Amino acid sequence: MNETQASDAIGPAPGASIPRSPENSGPESRDSAVQLRAVTKRFDLKVAVNAVSLRIPRGSCFGLIGPNGAGKTTTFSMLAGYIRPTEGTVDVLGHNPQAIEQLRGCVGVLPQDAILPPNDTVGDFLVHMARLQQMPKEKAIEHARAGLAEVEGNDWWTLKCSALSHGMAKRVGIAQAFLGTPELVLLDEPTAGLDPKIAYEVRQLIRARKGRYTLVISSHNMHELEELCDGAAILDLGRLVAHGSMSELTASSQEVHIMVAPGPRPIDAIRALPFAKRVEFDEGSGELIVFFDPAQADAERVIGESLWVLLNAQARISGVSKGKGLEQRVMELTGS
Repeated sequence: MNETQASDAIGPAPGASIPRSPENSGPESRDSAVQLRAVTKRFDLKVAVNAVSLRIPRGSCFGLIGPNGAGKTTTFSMLAGYIRPTEGTVDVLGHNPQAIEQLRGCVGVLPQDAILPPNDTVGDFLVHMARLQQMPKEKAIEHARAGLAEVEGNDWWTLKCSALSHGMAKRVGIAQAFLGTPELVLLDEPTAGLDPKIAYEVRQLIRARKGRYTLVISSHNMHELEELCDGAAILDLGRLVAHGSMSELTASSQEVHIMVAPGPRPIDAIRALPFAKRVEFDEGSGELIVFFDPAQADAERVIGESLWVLLNAQARISGVSKGKGLEQRVMELTGS
């Protein structure tokens, strides 16, 4: 069932009151841009999100991760105020996401595969979106032009949206999401369907905005999220299976992986290093994993001293990495 077809999906009816988020003035609430408390979303008999509790710190760049059907899009839609939870509460910048007046101009959204109005020019579209934030006309034009300039689209002002390529339209969508001075920006699959060059440029646009806003990015691209995000939540079948900083999720502050080519392999000497809690070696693949206590050494020291031992023994190294990588972690947790 399409989310927008659910009877309680689109909130609230004209004249209906907006349910308030619970009052919480503690430090955790003040430091959070987003909080989900035991949130469940059902569509008829299907449970799309199941009792998810999550906090996203202000100023962070945070990823929503999971395979198809994990509940990412439903969670994103609840954060954006498109749909309401069946149970639990969602808090965005201290308000219910559907509190339009309180959040006007504070939240920017790039929905997945957003379709721009085909008969509008790019300039008219962006000015209209800025005016919806109750900007005066001149200020709206100023912000629209500045936003377009940031995505390197100065020449597109008079183009009709229908004339834009997919990559150009995605950039205009990003310019729209960052219009004005939002505190929180939600980006759903911001590089989906783009060729590698344009996808790289879009990632650079997002990276340049880190620290200026709280960013929440939903994506299937694990390498992209690992590169961009400070932390993430991993969903599977509607449940939250893991969340934390990127180093926690990938174990980059707890293990080092070294690929050793056939030849000398001084594994016992690696085990004797003072910070080594455990050392595993796969004879078939040549992968050496050094598990260490971050209180005793950081990953850079572990890499340096391990490589020193290996190279002194004339071992040949073909690769080194911190942690297991986000993609592998997600595969382990979701089986996808």
